[in-house]
Amino acid sequence: MKIATFNVNSIRSRLPVVISWLKQHKPDIMCLQETKVQDHEFPVQPFIDAGYQVAFRGEKSYNGVALASLAKPAEIKFGFDDALPPDESRLITAKIGNIHVLNTYVPQGREIENAMYKYKLEWFERLRKLFEKQFKPGDKVVWVGDLNVAPEAIDIYNAPRQENHVCYHKAVREAFKLTKQWGFIDIFRKYHPEPGQYSYYDYRTVNAVERKMGWRVDHILATAPLAKKSKDCYIDLKPRLEPKCSDHTVMAAEFI
Repeated sequence: MKIATFNVNSIRSRLPVVISWLKQHKPDIMCLQETKVQDHEFPVQPFIDAGYQVAFRGEKSYNGVALASLAKPAEIKFGFDDALPPDESRLITAKIGNIHVLNTYVPQGREIENAMYKYKLEWFERLRKLFEKQFKPGDKVVWVGDLNVAPEAIDIYNAPRQENHVCYHKAVREAFKLTKQWGFIDIFRKYHPEPGQYSYYDYRTVNAVERKMGWRVDHILATAPLAKKSKDCYIDLKPRLEPKCSDHTVMAAEFI
């Protein structure tokens, strides 16, 4: 089984890149974030033509998540199930075969003093509670998406200068760590302990990919039973080099 994640930064702008990647690599599941489209305008037919089921929840010009799969999910849920606003355009939960898939687009946070940063930290807390309520660490669960956090210094090309960045600040790294400690293993780091591997390259940085000036904020994590069945995890830089590229690129993991 192959599972991929990709922050597309507008599905309609990036549709040719996405469909081409699906046809070439044929993942069983592909999770998309930041689709930036209302549900009635989501480009469903190209996914169907490529052989995929697709579930999605979005809003105009902002947020949005989608999940494309070869097999029809047994169940699909959007957002949280607690007493707070569900945030449906940032979270899809699906069961496909015997695997539970969570596709998340975690809030970026804007600035340390901004209310959205506090919301981001609370978002991780809510996610931890969702895991505790709905699953057990012994279940086969995969958590993927743009998590808007670089967990370690090796996940950023210039970490010493980013201590107050909302995607590297110590509070967000701790929030991510506590959520991950529920029972997740970083599949990418299982195969790539080395620095210099990034999934996001800022548009504003000239020749960022060539200069290796990026961040690893996209992730694929799995519970131990599923992690044991992994055989590879990698970042594909080709989509980031396409003429109409996202500022992120594809990360994919393979399981036996």
